[in-house]
Amino acid sequence: MKVKDFNMIKVIKKGLETSVQDYPGRIGTLNQGFPPSGPMDSWSFRLANVLVENDPGAPALECQFIGPSIKFENNMVIAITGADMAPKIDDKPIPLWESIEVKKDQILEMSFATIGARSYVAFSGGIDSELWLGSRSTFHKAGVGGIDGKAIQDGQNIPINKSKSKIGRKIKKDSIPEFSKNKKWVIDVVKGPNDDWIDDNGHKMFLNSEWKLQSKSDRTGYRLDGPNWTFTEKATNKGLEHGAEPSNIIDQGYPIGAINIAGQTPIILVNDGPSMGGFIVPYTVPSAAFWKLGQAKPGDILTFKEVSLEKAQEMRLEQTLICSEKSIISSSFVEKQNIKKQNIKIDKIKIIDFDKERKKEKIREKIIEKKGMKRIIVRFFN
Repeated sequence: MKVKDFNMIKVIKKGLETSVQDYPGRIGTLNQGFPPSGPMDSWSFRLANVLVENDPGAPALECQFIGPSIKFENNMVIAITGADMAPKIDDKPIPLWESIEVKKDQILEMSFATIGARSYVAFSGGIDSELWLGSRSTFHKAGVGGIDGKAIQDGQNIPINKSKSKIGRKIKKDSIPEFSKNKKWVIDVVKGPNDDWIDDNGHKMFLNSEWKLQSKSDRTGYRLDGPNWTFTEKATNKGLEHGAEPSNIIDQGYPIGAINIAGQTPIILVNDGPSMGGFIVPYTVPSAAFWKLGQAKPGDILTFKEVSLEKAQEMRLEQTLICSEKSIISSSFVEKQNIKKQNIKIDKIKIIDFDKERKKEKIREKIIEKKGMKRIIVRFFN
């Protein structure tokens, strides 16, 4: 049996929580109690893979808040997208949203996120780790997927599949997600499935209020601070099996992105969230809006905008099209543009000395005056 040959990277510093994720994650396992996991910002994640000519969903690193330091044991092509963590190779800044070549023994260092919360590092060929229930995504709470079921650790060696990729591939500006620079995010939501448990005033309150993201938030759920909810009679006059609180309901399945109400606290269930529970879900964040949640930090302000189910589906389709070769400016295209700039033909340049021209003009005027030729009539004949 032939032994597979890999490129390798070595973890020098692990960062705050850097993990292996793939897209779309672990699909079809909610009935077994396992969420999909996968990247919180799948838009940035997929574009990183596209840059290095991987499948958009290939395993890559998600770096949360503070990035890692990595040593390369082989030459390879990488791309970094998402939050700006001021990445450097051997102390020299490198660009985001572009494929670059790194050499053997060079070191990638990433700092804390200035704009956004999560960065993505894709390697040409993708990270090689064991499949678990059809995915390589790390699910921290259960200790499965990724590398040994955990975030990467100092001193760890991570295998990278060998593959060739071009450098200098860039993402078109209009294909890059626009991150908030004022710590405010507008999040799209679809009404339901338990919207009939909230009265009209409760719905108006939710859609017209600002909600602060609590520090007690992670890949399981985003807890929000804000005003109190108001409920319909259905929530207050119900059977004992539904629980004592108006926000309680007999256990039900939760959709990914569910905004469930625990007492008066909304909790958005994200990638590693539970599959069921006993709280109502008046609104759900559609998958195409998840990237904003992935880039929001504790203390940021969220407001919510209702969209139809059809609109949410259109958004997802549009995002999928963006996360493809259609968003790439190839290195050959950039070279051609540079060559065009270099090869612009310039006609002969005539240098005029305006002082001399003025003197000549004065001399001509004096000659005309002497000869009495102040008024000259010129006739044109066919």
